[in-house]
Amino acid sequence: MKIEVTRDIATCQRLRRAVFIDEQGVSEADEVDGLDETAIHLLAFDGQGPVGTARLLVKGATGKIGRVCVLPAARGTGLGAALIETALRVLQDQPGVTEACLGSQSHATGFYEKLGFAVEGEEFLDAGIPHRHMRRAL
Repeated sequence: MKIEVTRDIATCQRLRRAVFIDEQGVSEADEVDGLDETAIHLLAFDGQGPVGTARLLVKGATGKIGRVCVLPAARGTGLGAALIETALRVLQDQPGVTEACLGSQSHATGFYEKLGFAVEGEEFLDAGIPHRHMRRAL
């Protein structure tokens, strides 16, 4: 597996469409938010091609990890954790960024807790899917 920072936003969007829109039923209006051009994008590859992505947005001292997805065939391989660990390293390299946050689908909070994130606040709906805010120091 290889994970790199990329400007190939179209490939990242194709992966997100496959997972969020086609698989999970998220509306295109919820998935396409106009923030891709200002974001840092990660793209993960296996031997066959791109299989996962994540998007990083920096605002002040906080880096937000979002749009994390892995194609079904690559799930359970450790790729999701590798994407988050790479995202944390990239955020640590951004000047002045001292914490990372994300909105986890509620069923996945345990995954993020293993990576050092803590749940904050109440459950909320994002695109009709239950989520929890999570945060960790860098």
